Amino acid sequence: VKEGLLVIEARKESFGGRQYTSSRIKTQGKLSFKYGRVDVRAAMPEGKGLWPALWMMGENISSVGWPYCGEIDIMEMVGGSGGEATVVGTAHWNNGGLGTSYSPASYGDDLTLTGGETLANKFHVFSLVWTENSLTWYIDDLEYHVMAIDDSASLAAFQKDFFLLFN
Repeated sequence: VKEGLLVIEARKESFGGRQYTSSRIKTQGKLSFKYGRVDVRAAMPEGKGLWPALWMMGENISSVGWPYCGEIDIMEMVGGSGGEATVVGTAHWNNGGLGTSYSPASYGDDLTLTGGETLANKFHVFSLVWTENSLTWYIDDLEYHVMAIDDSASLAAFQKDFFLLFN
């Protein structure tokens, strides 16, 4: 915590045979939920190679693995080459569900800010509204992506509990 703000940062330092370190926060085993609204107020970093994310994974990942557990990316940003102005929201799952072979599927969209604004030059509120029928992504209350979900085998992961990850 610096000046009252939680800071998750990448650092150029050697650790475990790697040249950089970073951290993440996850609520796995502590907080999981099904349906609701998630709002995260955050400012993103700038720089080539950075890939900050505010996301969710199915609580059952330890028993079924990815992509069977489902994944919901509330916000991703790919740093460098102008990527700091684009927010990406995506859902990932296994096509056909648990009883089928590995067949990852995804559905997402992005929004690029205009007027020289970036995800790094001020705080933004990244939101996900999750109901039994849909996932809806927002930035600063501006809707930019919607995905219909149902209880079909393919999308059943989105009818189960998820936990949060911030990195």
